[in-house]
Amino acid sequence: MTTELFREDGYLKSCEAIVTAVNHRGVCVDQTVFYPMGGGQPGDQGVLIRPDREEIDIVDCYQDRDEGALIHVPGEGVEWPAVGEPVTLTIDWGRRYRLMRMHSCMHMLCVAVPAPVTGGSIRDGSGRLDFNLPDPPRKEDLERQLNDIIQQNHPMTLSWITDAEMAQQPELIRTMSVKPPMGSGRVRLVRFGEADLQPCGGTHVANSGEIGAVRVESIKNKGKQNRRITVVFA
Repeated sequence: MTTELFREDGYLKSCEAIVTAVNHRGVCVDQTVFYPMGGGQPGDQGVLIRPDREEIDIVDCYQDRDEGALIHVPGEGVEWPAVGEPVTLTIDWGRRYRLMRMHSCMHMLCVAVPAPVTGGSIRDGSGRLDFNLPDPPRKEDLERQLNDIIQQNHPMTLSWITDAEMAQQPELIRTMSVKPPMGSGRVRLVRFGEADLQPCGGTHVANSGEIGAVRVESIKNKGKQNRRITVVFA
């Protein structure tokens, strides 16, 4: 199993690691700062640096559904490292930080729109959530409210509860389409001050103020009671 350093500290940009497996899909290591695609957040990109300082581009990272291994996907046309080789992993920090800001913004959007979430995704520079909501909010009012929540500088803290404790608190689950990260015996909770608390395995900024100003790009009807709200950085 890979030690997922980003779970405890999303601000880690680099780490030393040992290659534990190499196959046709990619490279596995004993520990990593690369976030694997999941929970609507894309997998990290960056570089893997070999002992001779050769850099191998990592174009994606994902978790194998069957084995649970984290797969770091190298770019084309490079020689992959060997099992047992020491390497340095460095993420594309600019891209990761924008994803952290937008993922945190989606939590603030959940505060602004107190309705069940039926789906969502995060991209570099934008994010969207689908809400089970009969009537859509006014775009201008929602944008004003969302930015106000962000600017209240809610501090982000992490805590952990057991799977059993999570099962006893279903009200914490905001997303109907994505199950909370359970199965390992404990579940990570992400809290933004008194504004928001929900299970989440993604990476987040330390304070909601780091999100910065945002703009509600669109509110679309995607069904009788399904409203898709898309947010971008202002």
